[in-house]
Amino acid sequence: MPIVTLSTDIGQQDYIVGAIKGQLLSCNESLTIVDICHYLSQSNFPEAAYICGNAFVHFLPKTIHIIILNFFEKKSDNILLAEYNNQFIICADNGILTMITDGKPVKVYKLPYNFTDTFLFSTQQIAKVVASLANGELITNVAEPFQNFLTKFPLRPTANNDCIKGQIIFIDNFENVVINITKPFFDEHRKGRKFSIVLKRDEEIDSLSNNYLTVAEGEKLAWFNSAGYLELAVNKGNMAGLFGLQGFNEINYKEGKSMQNKLFFYSTAAIYFKDE
Repeated sequence: MPIVTLSTDIGQQDYIVGAIKGQLLSCNESLTIVDICHYLSQSNFPEAAYICGNAFVHFLPKTIHIIILNFFEKKSDNILLAEYNNQFIICADNGILTMITDGKPVKVYKLPYNFTDTFLFSTQQIAKVVASLANGELITNVAEPFQNFLTKFPLRPTANNDCIKGQIIFIDNFENVVINITKPFFDEHRKGRKFSIVLKRDEEIDSLSNNYLTVAEGEKLAWFNSAGYLELAVNKGNMAGLFGLQGFNEINYKEGKSMQNKLFFYSTAAIYFKDE
């Protein structure tokens, strides 16, 4: 059965998510619909890209991923349909596509509909496109090639010989903190040296763990999670709350550029390397 994933910023307090699923099934009742997340942040695209991208890689070829994030931020927004890694991604033309793919996909199209009407009218048109793709119809029969779409790229860590600086891209329900530093990037710049991850209040972590059992209750730890990113936590504690750490916020980012906003400052984390 064709698989469709649904990721939104809608939440689940009302009928909208259920209505979208009903539209999809009404167009093709054989679809298998999988929820990824319905609480994507409208002001934190790096977080949304982290959630969606790391989920999508585990799905079968030809899976259709629908992302409803800031869907009608601007009246002129197109709805994009991209073929990437042998899967399909449907999303607004607002930059989230390239943040997930970490580059500009070659096969990008726009849906030939007027999306300035009501929300559920627009999602009904998307449901029809999904049904066509699920039935094996050629992508060129349901959308037209399009290359003039908005591009945004993931936050990237910076490095010099003695230091890496990264940004917080995700804080989970347990307030564990994910930094946009991958293990290959860390190993490349570490070069076998000792290190210290510096947190607020000048507290440090100077070793990597495999799980919570490697430290005592209440102690800090760091490890590379299953997505390959550096994650910081407190065993049976709340890392983000205890250390005043906050994730990226586009509003704070823009303010911070001109006002040195403290919320923006604390979205960063630094790793210092020490020669023997």
